[in-house]
Amino acid sequence: MSHEPGDPADPAGGADDPTPVPLFGFGLAWGVFWLLLTSIETQDFIRQGGTALWKPLLWEGSSFVVATVIALWQWRRIARLDRLASAPWRWFAQALKWLPAIAPVFVCAVYAIRHAAYALAGLEYRHDPWPAVFAYEMLKFGAFWLMFVAIFFGIRSHAALAAARVRVQRERALAQQARLLQLAQQLEPHFLFNALNTIASTIHDDPGLAETLLTKLASLLRAATDLGGDAQTTLDEELRLLESYGAIVLARFGDRASLAFDVDPAARPCRVPAFVLQPLLENAFRHGVEAKPGPAAVVVSARVDGDRLRLAVDDDAGVLPADLVPGVGLANLRERLAARHGDRASLSVQARAGGGVAARVELPCVY
Repeated sequence: MSHEPGDPADPAGGADDPTPVPLFGFGLAWGVFWLLLTSIETQDFIRQGGTALWKPLLWEGSSFVVATVIALWQWRRIARLDRLASAPWRWFAQALKWLPAIAPVFVCAVYAIRHAAYALAGLEYRHDPWPAVFAYEMLKFGAFWLMFVAIFFGIRSHAALAAARVRVQRERALAQQARLLQLAQQLEPHFLFNALNTIASTIHDDPGLAETLLTKLASLLRAATDLGGDAQTTLDEELRLLESYGAIVLARFGDRASLAFDVDPAARPCRVPAFVLQPLLENAFRHGVEAKPGPAAVVVSARVDGDRLRLAVDDDAGVLPADLVPGVGLANLRERLAARHGDRASLSVQARAGGGVAARVELPCVY
């Protein structure tokens, strides 16, 4: 007669289970395994001329019930061993240390159920002498215990690996978001410093203009504060910020400079890094318009080409030095583009054929 053993790894996990495990699938496999054992035992019983089918069902059923109870008890304890998954020998040592105590409990419980069931039926449950029973059943129980512990280790290791990958991806995303936000916020004092310098240069010569510029700056800072709370914004919001900044700069230069926007309406909803165009426009005025005594024109353009967003700030006054060293704004922007889009985004600054400087940003258009 086959009297089957228990299993330390059964789908009865609790809320404090440290690693999510596919419980339904494992529970289904556990049930199918016992059904298979019961089927084999029943067929053997019939081949030996047995007719009372309740007997093999009782034998395997008693093993199943006791094994499942032990598995439920073991689930939480073994689940807490996930911290040792990277050291399999230590994991198995902890998982198997209860085997000498659990094996005799399993045998006693199973045989108690069988004796009780036979007694209720008015029969006597006959088996080998107890020393032989314990030796045989405990050895078999140990073999099955080791097999299921190994299976459970594989399942939990796979689940722990999947959970670790999810955690790593989440941590990387959070770290990237924090870095992008830090870089975006880094531009705020830099931008404010340059705007205040622009206003300061007009205080003595034209106090009225300085007052107007301060009013515009206050409105601009309100808009910049809204953008600074996120590492990304829409191009439409970025352009509004740019228009406010351009108004401050143009008030200083008067008729000497012009600023035009050539924007494809389809480009406005695209998500872009906050302050993606502001440093480019700032450079156009500082290194282009200021350096040219005559009239100067700056054009901001945006186009959608398939799934690509192409942005540009062109001026007809700047002169690109041969040994150009990117300043804070350009270096910051290049790093933010690389952090978010990798090699799918690019920033280039080059001399225009007809004179001036062209700054180009290309990135995926994401809504």
